[in-house]
Amino acid sequence: MLARVLSWLALLARSDTARDIEILTLRHEVAVLRRTNPRQKMSWLDRAVLSALSRLLRVCQINGVTGCR
Repeated sequence: MLARVLSWLALLARSDTARDIEILTLRHEVAVLRRTNPRQKMSWLDRAVLSALSRLLRVCQINGVTGCR
């Protein structure tokens, strides 16, 4: 229970930019997973988008909770 409360507090302290990047990354992952291919194969564009967004997210996390600008 304490861990959940602390994670909520950390989420509130995040910058809007970091939160937006994470939401975009998750939406793209969901879009890829919803495709009806028997095996989930990512195209080069899918890989490029996920790579770029995850790098931005990592930079935001490395710079601190509010340091993503």
